[in-house]
Amino acid sequence: MRNRPVSGDSLPTDYDRIRDDILDSIDEEIEAEIGDALMEQATEPRTDQREPLGRHEYFRNRLKLKRELVKLQDWVVANKVKIAVLFEGRDAAGKGGAIKRITQRLNPRVCRVVALPAPNEREKTQWYFQRYTPHLPAGGEIVLFDRSWYNRAGVERVMGFCTDEEYEQFFQTVPDFERMIVASGTILLKYWFSITDDEQEFRFQCRINDPLKQWKLSPMDLESRRRWEQYTKAKEVMLERSNIPEAPWWVVEGNEKKRARLNCIHHLLSQIPYGEVEQDSVELPDRLHSDEYKRNEIPQEVIVPMIY
Repeated sequence: MRNRPVSGDSLPTDYDRIRDDILDSIDEEIEAEIGDALMEQATEPRTDQREPLGRHEYFRNRLKLKRELVKLQDWVVANKVKIAVLFEGRDAAGKGGAIKRITQRLNPRVCRVVALPAPNEREKTQWYFQRYTPHLPAGGEIVLFDRSWYNRAGVERVMGFCTDEEYEQFFQTVPDFERMIVASGTILLKYWFSITDDEQEFRFQCRINDPLKQWKLSPMDLESRRRWEQYTKAKEVMLERSNIPEAPWWVVEGNEKKRARLNCIHHLLSQIPYGEVEQDSVELPDRLHSDEYKRNEIPQEVIVPMIY
């Protein structure tokens, strides 16, 4: 591998390529955060006494946590561990952002996200938990549920999509359902992302005014805004009636997105007794060469135009 280029060396070196690859990773991080940075500039001064989390501190801690997440992933695979994490909260509470930061550097074959749409007509006739069970993790998997079976305790209850009998049956059943999940050897974590009334209103307004985020606002989201108090009551009942020792609820203070992400990831890691997995050293093998091999020319008409 060539060393750092000397003066006058105009050809790209391995050093340049490595540097560019690192910068590309940094750009990916910045791109993921730039929307939040613009939002912060528009935010009114905070009324609490806590200083905003600086970007340098945020990225420094995120890097540490990402390394730990990779260690967790290796440990899960090596030990065939099963982990299921539920993310619940109001619309725009930051669930998706936290999930994105968890999965960003992980293997999608190991860590996958489940975000189920509204049930179809067939699924409405099934046992309520039936459509969720196929998505539970097998050994060596981490599954993140972006909303979960607690839809029944929240949106279905508030919007009238379930009967009083179905609602009551849910709370009678969900503790046993989760105990069975845990008894099967699955680590089950449940997070509720909590934001204030004013913060949700602000985030909705940002989505309305941002063409890149308008797709996040559905008619159901807007209706949920109108029914803030009903959702609050439903949330309070949910946390009280489904908080069991085997799978307790954990509340993430979500008004500051950066702190919420760091705190959630740190807490998730603290709940799992993972350890370092020794990795075999990897050496790149020599490529086999054949005198008979000749690479075919690619037809120009199939090459994507170099616009940029």
